[in-house]
Amino acid sequence: MNGRQLYFRLLGHIRPYRKELGLTVLAMIVLAATEPAIPALMKPMLDGSFVDKDPETIRLVPIALVALALVRGASMFGSDYGLKWVASKVVMDLREAMFARLLHLPTTFYDRASSGHIISKFVFDVENVAEAATSAALVLVRDSLSILGLLGLMVWLDWRLSLVALVIAPAVAGIIRAVSGRLRRVSQGRQEAMGRLTQVVEEAVKGHKIVKIYAGQAYEQGRHREAANWVRRFRMKFNVAANINSVAVHLVASVALAVIVYLASLMSAAGTLTVGEFVAFFGAMALLLNPVKRLTKVNEQIQQGLAAAQSVFELVDEAVEPDTGRSPFPRSRGEIELRHLSLRYPGSGRLALEDVSLHVRPRETVALVGASGSGKSSLANLIPALYRPETGEIRIDGVPLDEIPLDALRRDIALVSQEVVLFNDSIANNIAYGAMQEAPRARIEAAARAAHAWEFIERLPQGLDTEIGENGVRLSGGQRQRLAIARAILKDAPILVFDEATSALDTRSEHYVQEALEGLQHRHTLILIAHRLSTVRHADRILVLHQGSIVESGPHERLMALDGYYARLYRAG
Repeated sequence: MNGRQLYFRLLGHIRPYRKELGLTVLAMIVLAATEPAIPALMKPMLDGSFVDKDPETIRLVPIALVALALVRGASMFGSDYGLKWVASKVVMDLREAMFARLLHLPTTFYDRASSGHIISKFVFDVENVAEAATSAALVLVRDSLSILGLLGLMVWLDWRLSLVALVIAPAVAGIIRAVSGRLRRVSQGRQEAMGRLTQVVEEAVKGHKIVKIYAGQAYEQGRHREAANWVRRFRMKFNVAANINSVAVHLVASVALAVIVYLASLMSAAGTLTVGEFVAFFGAMALLLNPVKRLTKVNEQIQQGLAAAQSVFELVDEAVEPDTGRSPFPRSRGEIELRHLSLRYPGSGRLALEDVSLHVRPRETVALVGASGSGKSSLANLIPALYRPETGEIRIDGVPLDEIPLDALRRDIALVSQEVVLFNDSIANNIAYGAMQEAPRARIEAAARAAHAWEFIERLPQGLDTEIGENGVRLSGGQRQRLAIARAILKDAPILVFDEATSALDTRSEHYVQEALEGLQHRHTLILIAHRLSTVRHADRILVLHQGSIVESGPHERLMALDGYYARLYRAG
């Protein structure tokens, strides 16, 4: 999008607040209308009070000055408050729009996007957008009206001198046009640099233990210094361009002012311009400089805001997950069928899965085993449509995955991944997360007991109401894993996928979880992914994956009798 399209799209976000904006603009108009009144009062004050010594003028001018100050003060407060209110609403709406889109983006977006850059859009870019959408727009209104009013007064006082003032308009426009492109490009560079800085800080905070253990402080300090220096450099480039803009406009205006003062002095000496008219005209010309300078400054805000708007709208316009399912889908029986599936991750040169076919019967327990990188997790991620296969088809209860609405598909699937995700909330809210938030307390406790998490929950000070910190930092790895399993058990979905669900558990906890999983067998369809093969011995069927393909399939005893891949893996484990 070009600058005009971006700006009109920004103004579209102000439209819901047009009433409040209208009142703010009205206050701006009143404020701008009173601007020429200040120099206009100079003529009667000097000519009427000091030259003619008119008693009525001497009495009325001070009253008019006080009244003018009251009107300007009220309109200034109204315009500033209204402006800040609209700006805050626009910022909130843009953040809401970005976050809503973020929640519906495909997994591939998160694979390629840096969390630091995403956070920078929410914290830094959107504030600059609001400046362009509100402050800059209304400064244009207020100062444009002020300039028109002051020019009108100057023309009324002496049209010949006013022509000199009008000469500066094309020069100022040319300067602004020349600098605008530079300001926009520098602003875009600054936003990217701010994203890199946010990413460095975020990684250092999340990885603080590794930084300490491996003495990475100097390395991280160097990364931060480099990122911060790029932010500083782009800020200075922006300031240089902005100051060149301001200095050039100020110089042109000052030259015009000097010419006007010279000509006005000659006219006053010739008697064609009174002292009051001279002071009023000079005052109007002097007051004209401030709105002109503000208008040149507002160009900085606009270009910075447009660069930020491009960044924000890139996120808002990201394509959401494809959801082609339209027909209602009843609760699944748990049947899964994979037909000649192949999967390649974006940017990867090799297939993660190649020509995989599999039929899982309802309530069957199937284990996926194999070396790291063999495709176990890739296969599990395809079932809830976190990724889409390059070729082949997946069916649930005989219905192609593309025909099932995503919310209906994921309603019937629970996932416990090897990367446990918990939220900075209570234990109860982490177990009864999302659509389960209204679950009765008794069911939450039952799920915790089934996952053997209750034994440590009941010892905590607030029990289920205990806050666990960011990603459960106040719990051990095994405790976090058991909470994730409790969440899956509470969902009671027909299909349960456990991706390395026992990887962080000690032997005792693993035994408890193994009992819990055995209790779920033949009540749900279970997909178990494990490195420790002892945890999948009781699966109805074990599939061995090697380089993205299924190379062996069968129960434990039969696979051991084959003395192939599985047997070697089992003996090695």
